[in-house]
Amino acid sequence: MYRMLSRPYAFNCVLRLRTSSEFQQSHSYGHFFPDPQYENVQHIICCDSFATYAYDFEFANNAGFSRHTSELPMLQIAFQYTVVVPPDELANAGSNTTTRAKHSLKKRLRIRTLQFGVGHSINEIYDCVDSEVVLSLLVHKVILASLEQGVREGRMLLHDWLVILTAQYNDACKLIQSGHGGSSGVHIDVAFSQCPQLQPLPRLVFALLRNPLLRLHEEGVHPDYRIYLQCLFSALEPSSLSRAVYPLLTSYASPDKQAYPRHSLSRAALITSGSPIFFLDAFTNLIVFYASTADPSLPFPPPQDCLLRTTINKLKQERCITPKLSFIKGGQDDATAFENYLIEEQDVEGSGFTSVMGFVSFLEGINQSTLEYLK
Repeated sequence: MYRMLSRPYAFNCVLRLRTSSEFQQSHSYGHFFPDPQYENVQHIICCDSFATYAYDFEFANNAGFSRHTSELPMLQIAFQYTVVVPPDELANAGSNTTTRAKHSLKKRLRIRTLQFGVGHSINEIYDCVDSEVVLSLLVHKVILASLEQGVREGRMLLHDWLVILTAQYNDACKLIQSGHGGSSGVHIDVAFSQCPQLQPLPRLVFALLRNPLLRLHEEGVHPDYRIYLQCLFSALEPSSLSRAVYPLLTSYASPDKQAYPRHSLSRAALITSGSPIFFLDAFTNLIVFYASTADPSLPFPPPQDCLLRTTINKLKQERCITPKLSFIKGGQDDATAFENYLIEEQDVEGSGFTSVMGFVSFLEGINQSTLEYLK
């Protein structure tokens, strides 16, 4: 709470986006509201350095970005805001100071102009994909869809998006052979094996579908908790949002030695790694889990001066929200809080709902849906 209240904030902000003539803003997402008079102008009551806003763009006409011009697409962002300036900053700026030090309000304007390259093929676009940014846009879209049309519609939108992307990718990479026994003989690459930038997307979409944000009320998700997630996720920058949707699981051979930097969220990963200590970062929750097979001589909980604790303390300092830290000793403590994050397993909660599936089953479903889409 202290960190949140003590960091700098901007007030009465105005954000304006301008583009070159070839494309234009389609939708905007974030904690702001549009100007009633001017297009592409947003008002922000208050924000800090963690605040994030997202935009969709579309071509202004059928010509798109002309391939025969030397002018590249341009984007200009203008941000006007008011800040509270402390007395020492005013003194450094050369302002007259009185005998009594006072904070003051100061208006500022920041303008940034960006120029973008143009991809000449869909493969060039694929090679430039940032999966975390794509996830951020998807989250904004499904939140909007679930608010307007319900959670089921949001889930369908997300599922269909991945199916269409998979079909278009397979077509662009010439992986689909038609005319040889129909769609039943077609092999679909659902893992995007030829494009490393796209490979994280199936797992991120799967995790988002398993997230309480898109879980149904009958599956035990309280509406108030879903609203909390909508507010949180719609404000997070892409890397933080990615961590909240698909937590990072690392393993340690000892509190001072990391074993593996990343594991899939499954029990199989825990067993095959053979590591005694696991650290799970779910953005709002940090969990240190000692396997039941861990050497009893390993200190529990980890000491303050070890590598694992240093990593934890650094994460807590960097977060816009201080995460909750938990220590679980396998075989002695209740490990449910940790095991519930192993979402790649089939029905880890034991709820019995058919919508709760493992990652392998999910990919099989995407494969089948893509075949249906290509018919």
